[in-house]
Amino acid sequence: MTLGKCPYCEDGAIEVRDKEVRGKKVKLYACSNAHWKTEDGEFFELHQDATCSFRIWQNALGRYGKWLSYKEVRELLENGELEAELVSKKYGKKIAYTKWVVLDAEYGVRVVWE
Repeated sequence: MTLGKCPYCEDGAIEVRDKEVRGKKVKLYACSNAHWKTEDGEFFELHQDATCSFRIWQNALGRYGKWLSYKEVRELLENGELEAELVSKKYGKKIAYTKWVVLDAEYGVRVVWE
């Protein structure tokens, strides 16, 4: 399944790939020109023949109680940003708040705190 054009290279398309990390199934949204390899199933690195490094892990915002859906990744690809509802578990209570999430070359996505 393809979600859109890659924002980092000219001829790449963002594909959905099923991966297993620490025994859990997680989706990886990655460029068709990005080829990832792993030896232990936890640390993924680019293969030598990869020409693009774009990737977003479905659980990239997991620490904020958010897993990215196909629709949200499409919006990120089209607009470069997404307004997302996140959850904090501070003081034993769940507190929902809204922040902007943007594409990030190093981590895939990042939360804008300003």
